[in-house]
Amino acid sequence: MKRVVVGLSGGVDSSIAAYLLKEQGYDVIGLFMKNWHDESVTISSECPWLEDSNDALLVAEKLGIPFQTIDLSEQYKEKIVDYMFNEYEKGRTPNPDVLCNREIKFDVFMKIALSLGADYVATGHYCRKGEIEVDGKPVYQLLAGKDGNKDQSYFLCQLAQEQLAKALFPIGALTKPEVREIATRMELVTAEKKDSQGLCFIGKVRLPEFLQQQLQPKEGFIYEIPASCEKYQQKLPTFNSKEEALQFEATPIQYTPADGKKVGTHQGAHYYTIGQRKGLNVGGTKEPLFIIATDIATNAIYTGQGHLHLGLYRRTLRVQPSEVHWIRQDLRLENGQTLEVRARIRYRQELQKATLYQFESGLYVQFDEPQSAITEGQFVAWNIGEELVGSGVIS
Repeated sequence: MKRVVVGLSGGVDSSIAAYLLKEQGYDVIGLFMKNWHDESVTISSECPWLEDSNDALLVAEKLGIPFQTIDLSEQYKEKIVDYMFNEYEKGRTPNPDVLCNREIKFDVFMKIALSLGADYVATGHYCRKGEIEVDGKPVYQLLAGKDGNKDQSYFLCQLAQEQLAKALFPIGALTKPEVREIATRMELVTAEKKDSQGLCFIGKVRLPEFLQQQLQPKEGFIYEIPASCEKYQQKLPTFNSKEEALQFEATPIQYTPADGKKVGTHQGAHYYTIGQRKGLNVGGTKEPLFIIATDIATNAIYTGQGHLHLGLYRRTLRVQPSEVHWIRQDLRLENGQTLEVRARIRYRQELQKATLYQFESGLYVQFDEPQSAITEGQFVAWNIGEELVGSGVIS
């Protein structure tokens, strides 16, 4: 009997992951990760981790599997929270969920599980694992979940072969309704529980308030850039190479206050992200304002009216050489090579047709259609068919 440690989060997905593994004859252990101590930033009087760990315990008792809580809050603070503050301070927008999987669940947590004699670690992610042979060696694939509406492979886009080798995703072939149906049949306490929407494992946190703990408010101006801005009418320069053209396309427009008009004030450019609409508190425009750029150096925010504003769209993005990550090392591009893929720049975005171009200066992802709100610090992930083969941090 192979031993599997399941990350029981107190939600329905991980509950059913544990149930299915037990049905398949594995020796299952449930572990709950406590990743947060600081009650001062979780919203409302409810203490989400206590409630969640209780539910996880009840599920483990019902399934008859051993259970314990492990405290990873120190590692979480160091690897996720500090990183987030750091990124926001630089004007980038990190994705804590992707990081949490790479640094916590499939690293710190996995090491603890293996030290308990586990052969595998299982989570309640909606994705699947495949295995093929390349040059006589096993190669693991990260495949989309069968429930197109819930596919979570994007959140695992930074995993490596060694991590996938030890991972199991028991619910990847099920849909959410099927998962709830099993939980109801089993009379599990988590059957009707809502999906958690907070930061990965921290629970219900309002991001601006969370960030204000470390990043001091600093008043600045909000500018509105008209659709008629000259910078959108500029003629394209002549390029000597494809790389030069891509570099140009991947560079965001730099705005100055002179390009638009002052429409309001804000509490700090580092609290805001591109594509954001809420929280600006500027009224009186025909269409809602969207953030099209932030400038940390001058503490300015630039906005445009409507979701079709030209300032929101770009066709190309760049990933720095050190931040290109291939799950499928055998598909890695050499300098000068290209690859047609389908890519996304955020969770739940429809996959978009794109071409990868690898140069010494980095990897360029050029989409067939311009994309809205390409945001520095977020992850771009690319697929071949239903397999996610690589990813990188948008620079």
